[in-house]
Amino acid sequence: MSGFGESVVSMFYRLAVSGALPVAWFRDVDPATVEKVKKTGKLKLEIVSHCWRYGHFLTYQLSSLVNHRTDKLDITMTVFHVPDDDRVVPVLDYFGRMEVPGVTWNWQPLAKEELFRRSIGRNRAAKNTTADWIWFTDADIIFHEDCLDTLADLLQGRDDGLVHPNIGLGTKLLPEDDEILEKGREGPNLLEIPIDQFTPYGGPRKKAKGPHQITHGDIARACGYCDSIKYYQTPAPRWMKTYEDRAFRWLIGTHGTPLEIPNVCQIRHIVKGRYNKNSFFTKVRKFIRKSQDQ
Repeated sequence: MSGFGESVVSMFYRLAVSGALPVAWFRDVDPATVEKVKKTGKLKLEIVSHCWRYGHFLTYQLSSLVNHRTDKLDITMTVFHVPDDDRVVPVLDYFGRMEVPGVTWNWQPLAKEELFRRSIGRNRAAKNTTADWIWFTDADIIFHEDCLDTLADLLQGRDDGLVHPNIGLGTKLLPEDDEILEKGREGPNLLEIPIDQFTPYGGPRKKAKGPHQITHGDIARACGYCDSIKYYQTPAPRWMKTYEDRAFRWLIGTHGTPLEIPNVCQIRHIVKGRYNKNSFFTKVRKFIRKSQDQ
């Protein structure tokens, strides 16, 4: 698809999601008809992350599952990646050799063009998950102290289609030479960022979006992740903006229920590693991010 064609199709679906067209036209499964089991006890949680060139962030994320592991959940940590990504594969190899009680590592290789459309991997995970809940996240999210323990308690007996953390914590916007990022680049290791490096940002979250989408397993298996919209399951030549987050909420009919999940932490950074650092658009993005932070 040409760049112009891509833009037109993307705009069409963004317009549809805004309410211009009936959602029933785009659904294969009505989420209201899905029977959702209210599970209790030790729940199964699948965490799904995509990683392209962000091995230093992934190191911190996977470390958090070791440093702050929980006995209250059986966790499958799924990471979609490109097999020849030399920044990510060494991290996966390092943690893959580590045995962590209650954690199953699940590395899923994708062609680069499939990874670039994040909804492709998320959809495959959703349709195939055996978990009670599935958390769609990003590689720069850290599950700090008490995060997963509290989540396990909050999910007991719930049948919401979608939940999300009410408040997120983040670092300051880190420049490329920040000590935290440099430490992550030194190579795979078990790392930690002290909790006092994170502060609330963005205010209370009104919607489950980006890396904060925790979906009921029955909804995930029945509806997938934008499974019924072919465009969002089509490989792309470059990393695509994630407009499908909004489409996913539209298709399953909810913005999500906010829960008081503590210490969901994000490593916030100025320069996006998946873009050309010297391009005009990268410089514009950097300026906008710094301005928004101020």
